[in-house]
Amino acid sequence: MTWNWNTIWPLLVAIGIVLAVIPILGLYLTFIERKVAAWIQDRIGPNRVGPFGLLQAVADGIKIFLKEQVIPDHVFKTVYFFAPTIGLICAMLSIAVIPFGPASPTPSDGFRAIIAPGVDIGILFVMGVSSLSAYGIILGGWASNNKYSMYGAVRSCAQFISYEIPLGLSLLGVIMATGSLNIESIVAAQGDGIANWNIWWQPLAAIMFFTAALAETNRLPFDLPECEQELVGGFHTEYSGIKFVLFFLAEYTHVVAVCFLTALLFLGGWHFPGLTGPVDSSLSGFLMRWMVLLAKVSLVFAVIVQLRWTLPRFRFDQLMGLAWCALIPLGIANFLGLVVVLSLDLPRWTLAPYSIALLFASALINARQVTKRAKDLAARSFALPSTAKSAAVYAQPQLTR
Repeated sequence: MTWNWNTIWPLLVAIGIVLAVIPILGLYLTFIERKVAAWIQDRIGPNRVGPFGLLQAVADGIKIFLKEQVIPDHVFKTVYFFAPTIGLICAMLSIAVIPFGPASPTPSDGFRAIIAPGVDIGILFVMGVSSLSAYGIILGGWASNNKYSMYGAVRSCAQFISYEIPLGLSLLGVIMATGSLNIESIVAAQGDGIANWNIWWQPLAAIMFFTAALAETNRLPFDLPECEQELVGGFHTEYSGIKFVLFFLAEYTHVVAVCFLTALLFLGGWHFPGLTGPVDSSLSGFLMRWMVLLAKVSLVFAVIVQLRWTLPRFRFDQLMGLAWCALIPLGIANFLGLVVVLSLDLPRWTLAPYSIALLFASALINARQVTKRAKDLAARSFALPSTAKSAAVYAQPQLTR
């Protein structure tokens, strides 16, 4: 690649947009989530700073920088300070290969809505870099020299390792069908109409990807590394001020990356009926496609927020069971079905009923297991009163004597 001003200025503009937007977006996503939580719980939410509370995020940002930096004496200071930056750096690096606007898979001059265009291992790069963010949580928990923090770090390690497997299995179908690891190429393959969106012929893979990616962002109901009822604050118990915020800025950056990847890989990206075909180089066409992509990303984020304030937190055994006993077997079965379809050159739409059948079979097996456990529990609970009653009858003559 020849480096000149025509190739450098689009790169600098894309980097500037990401570095400027992500911190502000993190603050306002927190504000939006608080307002949605208030709406779900029949409250008002933040409404004191600015019109409709819109300046609450600005006030929170100012407060963060003015807070006293408390550093406990018992922490390992070098790793303690370095750990919060690891997750944020990994999250920002993963965004480098994710298009945040319409981008053609073929090289072109001028601005492109992606920092590193044309990366042929884009998905592999995202998965590799995002998995490294676990080191930030693990090192933060270890450096805190606190049992609660260490428990949260170990939980995070187990959670990341477990859900990396179904995350990769869910993407195999998209990669094999498209024949590319390049994200722009995967979006371009869905541009022939809404029927070509990957979610229609791989609904199980879309559900698996969304669930596993949500678990890797430590969002409810998967936030076991920071479970307040058990671990005080988990891995960030000893963190405060700007150091505490860096952890959650990394979390929201990962959430943004998950929203974009879900929209790009399964929902057609910036394509929509009436806007299909090659990327329009005109300003109006570019803005229209950008609005379509942002609308899909906003929809995915709304689902994530809704799930947080709807579902209770899993127990840790349920969290591990979901990965190893449900998602991984489903991912392997889905992959085998895809291999059969591609090997026999069958229509892709045959995968849709196959995925739905796998979901129903999994639900049926789980329902039978739950029913069996409920019957066993009921049998044990009925046995206890009868034993207690026999003991009372046996003791009665002694009392009368």
